[in-house]
Amino acid sequence: MPEIKIVTEVAGRICATPVQVGGTVADGDDVVVVEAMKMEIPVLSPASGTITSLLVKLDDLVAEGQAIAIVAN
Repeated sequence: MPEIKIVTEVAGRICATPVQVGGTVADGDDVVVVEAMKMEIPVLSPASGTITSLLVKLDDLVAEGQAIAIVAN
């Protein structure tokens, strides 16, 4: 099964994690939500599959381009 790293395009704070390890996502589903500049920006899954690893938790600070999860399809 190929694994794909999901990365955030913005720096900020993780304010929601709507999926958990073992959960399934479709292409375009929200994986986490990043709060940046008083806006909530969803990080979307680039592929359908199962979340095998969630690399961040609620209230973590993330940098632009940081891996936040891994999805296997």
